[in-house]
Amino acid sequence: MNFLEWILMIIIGYIIGSIPFSYLIPKWLGRIDIRQHGSGNTGTTNVVRTLGLRIGIVAFLGDFIKGIIPTVIGFVLFSTLGGIVGGSFAILGHCYSIWLKFKGGKGIATSAGVLVILMPLILIILLTIQFIIIFATKIMSLASISSAILLPILTALLYSNDELLYFSFFLAIFVIFKHKDNIKRLVKGEENKLSIKKK
Repeated sequence: MNFLEWILMIIIGYIIGSIPFSYLIPKWLGRIDIRQHGSGNTGTTNVVRTLGLRIGIVAFLGDFIKGIIPTVIGFVLFSTLGGIVGGSFAILGHCYSIWLKFKGGKGIATSAGVLVILMPLILIILLTIQFIIIFATKIMSLASISSAILLPILTALLYSNDELLYFSFFLAIFVIFKHKDNIKRLVKGEENKLSIKKK
């Protein structure tokens, strides 16, 4: 990729990633500002807790698809590196949306959209592990952090691609960083368990 191609994928990834579905869906379907409820986070978990599973799934799909689109565009135009750049900036756009004063969610649903294109086998493994952890503990953040830790390990084991390996390390570090407050609560035994609001 040359300089202009990098800029193109950065812009495409960030703009698409910035669309705040987990803010817009609760506004449209639940008629609330999700930032004023629950944890205040514009992510799928807070939508599920606040408005229920149905609206949470719709929000998840929006955030998931916006990870897929720039990754596919980058992959088709510029191979694996283009997909990585487009997907990475979609995740950054979700977490630091220009439409929400550079705030957003923690990037899990959008990361899943990126991974389903770049490393689908690993996504299946991580989702399986996440569901097991959530079922056993009802702690969403623990499931997300565990997946982040496992991501570069699985990438090293299953893929012989340096670009994907570097991406997996950076994504793992980023996800753990976004969950730093959750980690503090986990250590103290104060982390909230996932509860689904019935609507």
